Amino acid sequence: MANANRTLKELTTPIAVQQPLCITYPTEAHSFELKLGILHHLPKFNGFGTEDPNLHLHDFHMIITGMKPDNVREDHTKVSSFPFSLEGRAREWLYYQPAGSMTT
Repeated sequence: MANANRTLKELTTPIAVQQPLCITYPTEAHSFELKLGILHHLPKFNGFGTEDPNLHLHDFHMIITGMKPDNVREDHTKVSSFPFSLEGRAREWLYYQPAGSMTT
């Protein structure tokens, strides 16, 4: 009965260490490590009404294509890096997407 004392928000909020289940990673992809340099240069999107999501995706694409590791497909780099470009409400949105709904 550990859940009896938790609030509704605590019960519905995803565990922070859990990977977004909505992203389906390519099965044929090589194992690779995301370098801090890539993560540091990613544009950040919070989901504010004043932010342009299309501009964020354009900037994200430009960074990934310019800094992707050798011998790693671009789409694998994108799906692995995309969650790190979201913050706040935008990251919460990602966690509530249906499982397996993002493949590219």
